[in-house]
Amino acid sequence: MREFPLTLSRFIIQAQSEHPGASGEFSSLLTQIGLVGKLIAQDLRRAGLINILGTTGDTNVQGEIVKKLDAIANDDFVKVFQHSDYVCALASEEMEKPILLPDNWSQGKYMLLFDPLDGSSNTDNNMPLGAIFSVLKHSQSDCSPTDGELMRRGTEQVAAGYLLYGSSTMLVYTVGQGVYGFTLEPGIGEYLLSHEQIRIPDKGKVYSVNEGNYHKWSPGTKKYVDSLKVADKPSGRPYSSRYTGCLVADVHRLLLGGGIYLYPGEADKPDGKLRLLYEANPMAFVVEQAGGKASTGTSRIMDVEPKKLHQRVPLIIGSRLDVEQAEAYIQGRA
Repeated sequence: MREFPLTLSRFIIQAQSEHPGASGEFSSLLTQIGLVGKLIAQDLRRAGLINILGTTGDTNVQGEIVKKLDAIANDDFVKVFQHSDYVCALASEEMEKPILLPDNWSQGKYMLLFDPLDGSSNTDNNMPLGAIFSVLKHSQSDCSPTDGELMRRGTEQVAAGYLLYGSSTMLVYTVGQGVYGFTLEPGIGEYLLSHEQIRIPDKGKVYSVNEGNYHKWSPGTKKYVDSLKVADKPSGRPYSSRYTGCLVADVHRLLLGGGIYLYPGEADKPDGKLRLLYEANPMAFVVEQAGGKASTGTSRIMDVEPKKLHQRVPLIIGSRLDVEQAEAYIQGRA
């Protein structure tokens, strides 16, 4: 008889049983993130048939045009978690201020930060999309969380992960004990364990970067990317270029096959484009747990001290040796 793969809920229950003091709230939180993924995946499957493509006409706190699916995905996260007893604060890339849930302060142990729809420029073109989440623990049950409590270093995350919407829907996450991937089986509406203890190769053959911004990069970044195109069989070069415009999709490829993703600082944007709390920190946690590395080019991403809720940061992430080589070029050591 063929063995049936572990479902997400069964996997979480088994993991919980290994911690006798666990109350179950954290397990429920992960299950609810899976539910959000199902809701968004359902909308994406029908996106060309119902009026949810295009823009809303609004701009978000980042000054970016809001796609209709951005707003829908953000609403899905909020609706699912607003009435949960185990989350006391929600912060999103799409919202200027966090949503505080006063009814949950006494029992809600966790705070959820998220990018509800990563790669939203792909929404009208049927290309890969994602969502990214980061979980922090609320330290004081007798009072409301503050913006300051949400602004924590990546090392303080208790869980992080992403949803990937492509040819299949996947949930990939870590709680600091390795990285696991689950694929949604639409026929039964369950996530099944498809990737156990994911390990990123120490070195890859793929780089992912928006080369349209080449003229804005620092000399070290230009020199590094140029070096990847030089034919040199002993070092495995030239690398292949792959870039989808969706951080989740590009990093997921590297997580499985190795390589490097870069969104460096630019002349007019020295802090880069990606958000530290909603994108860089959670993706860094996942990649580090898989044996990779994540850097600003000069320091570890998860050691960056946040100063603002929507702070941006340069991101170089992927295989350990590739990131270390990029750092050497950026810092002028190569």
